[in-house]
Amino acid sequence: MNFNLSEEQNMLKDSVARFVQDEYDFESRRSNAAHELGFNPENWQTFAELGWLSIPFDEAHGGFGGGATDVMAVMEEMGKGLVVEPFIATVLTFGGLLNKSGNTALKDTYIEKIIDGSLQGAFGYLERQSRFELADVKTQAKRDGDDFVLNGEKTVVFNGAAADKVVVSARTSGEQCDEEGITLFLIDTDAAGVERTSYRLMDGQLVANIKLTDVRVASDHVLGDVDKGYPIIEAVVGEVIIALCAEAMGIMQKLNTTTIEYTKTRQQFGVAISSFQALQHRMVDMFMAGEQAKSILYRAVCAAESGADDLAKNIAALKVMIGRNGKLIGDEAIQLHGGMGLTDELDVGHYVKRLMIINTTFGDADYQQQKFNRLAYSD
Repeated sequence: MNFNLSEEQNMLKDSVARFVQDEYDFESRRSNAAHELGFNPENWQTFAELGWLSIPFDEAHGGFGGGATDVMAVMEEMGKGLVVEPFIATVLTFGGLLNKSGNTALKDTYIEKIIDGSLQGAFGYLERQSRFELADVKTQAKRDGDDFVLNGEKTVVFNGAAADKVVVSARTSGEQCDEEGITLFLIDTDAAGVERTSYRLMDGQLVANIKLTDVRVASDHVLGDVDKGYPIIEAVVGEVIIALCAEAMGIMQKLNTTTIEYTKTRQQFGVAISSFQALQHRMVDMFMAGEQAKSILYRAVCAAESGADDLAKNIAALKVMIGRNGKLIGDEAIQLHGGMGLTDELDVGHYVKRLMIINTTFGDADYQQQKFNRLAYSD
């Protein structure tokens, strides 16, 4: 399959690669992650100035009008630098929900602010009992006149600590795990009754639990139709999974390159360990795992660009492959670096931790394998 990027896409990819190379070494990344917001706001403004925050949005809103291929080009390079700025949380997830909401007034108001870097957003969908099930929602939204009153809690909200606005899923009808009856609400994080508790994940990201106590939301801040939020969630999550897997692809490429370079410099018995046949076989396995993951990433991107009927199946297969091959590459990278691979001072362990978080986001490899089986063999 010929998968050459266009001239514009190559320029976009190169601009991110140059930023990572010039401005985002490992120590800078650690400093950015340690910021009270969980990222460096100056970098975020740089992203806005370079036009990266406009990529997935329509030209009518001042966007670039890019698709899955453009996002893949960006995320792959961001993965190589372990970029902590919330491109996925604010632009792709929060922005994606707004984009597909059908609420023209909200889109006109907020997409422009995402693009210029002045608005941070998040999506609260996980709850303590829900694990990977997007439809398992206990947070309640009750009508009160023209408003809704929300009560419940969302956990592990990516960029939740820094977000100015958050989209939350809440149940307006139906039973706890019904897809029907879920509604999306846009909430100000400073609104009365919103309580945030922030903490860090193993990959250094700052996330938050968001508790909602009698939070009042106007009906014009509903994204899409009441009770019909699940299809919007499903569509956006599919796009975000592809982006996360592109990030993982960049991480795997970085781990492969770093490991090969290390084996050429480390000596044992007076020779570089890269000359040992047993280690060469293991590095070939790492390379092949990366190539397999890349092929299925390209397949999923093509399915997304063409709107293929089997898109959901391709996304599930991609998540399985990234989860399993990412673990193989991460484990081998740590093993071939020896005890150093686990130290906090070396970047290898940080890349592996990020791969682990990507694997568990929106369903790990085992969960996605079950989903793929249902989609592939249900007929």
